[in-house]
Amino acid sequence: MTYDEFRARSSFSHEEVLALAHGSLFDDAPAGYNARLPLPPMLMVDRIDEFSARRARGRIVAERDVRLDDWFFQCHFLGDPVQPGCLGVDAVWQLLGLYCAWRGALGSGRALGCGEVEFAGQIRPHDRVVRYEIDVVRYQDLPASGSAVAIGDAIVRIDGEPIYEIKRAKVGVFRDIDYGDYPLRSRNSRGGRMGE
Repeated sequence: MTYDEFRARSSFSHEEVLALAHGSLFDDAPAGYNARLPLPPMLMVDRIDEFSARRARGRIVAERDVRLDDWFFQCHFLGDPVQPGCLGVDAVWQLLGLYCAWRGALGSGRALGCGEVEFAGQIRPHDRVVRYEIDVVRYQDLPASGSAVAIGDAIVRIDGEPIYEIKRAKVGVFRDIDYGDYPLRSRNSRGGRMGE
């Protein structure tokens, strides 16, 4: 598919989500496009059922199949396997970053925080499907810096039951912060505070 086709789509299959993580879904991206989802095993999304936008707001609905042999069940915790709650928060950040790219932001996505996180349940090895429902309450291009920011409120469900509530998850997409020549030392090989 082309970059324009990517931006016109409202859903993505498992294969397309993996291609987005590998950077191979399209090869005609504009200069400065560096958005990526994490590769497995950190990729916390299998498919995206809905991307929609209306002015500065939007909606994201995505799912992940729970696997009996997921890597985190092997170590968190011995004799009491449970998915770490932080991975559910990370999934919301992953989706908000991709949403920014889908809206046309150029650069690399970074999690910027969230307001509140409440856990009322857990994900276990014999559960089936995690569903992420995110209301994008604000999307904004920042033209002076070429950046963009998305803020969303999310409900995470396991097999239909709401188990996490995440308020004001925030992701930014920033230009010229990628570190594509890893592991060599270069301009972006060290972290620290990002520019304002």
